[in-house]
Amino acid sequence: MNPDQSQRAEFRLKRADGQDDALSRRRFSSYNEAYDALERYCRDFCCSDDEQIDYRITSSG
Repeated sequence: MNPDQSQRAEFRLKRADGQDDALSRRRFSSYNEAYDALERYCRDFCCSDDEQIDYRITSSG
């Protein structure tokens, strides 16, 4: 195994309510990739009456 591979962070979107869903189960290889997914999710709610779920980006590694 390449030493760099063991130190790479993995990013996730974690729901504020602690629940799991399709978005929170995804794994991202960079902060920017996770941010882009979160941005797409938030953009869908700009004119929606649905309740938006709060997420935060977390990392492991």
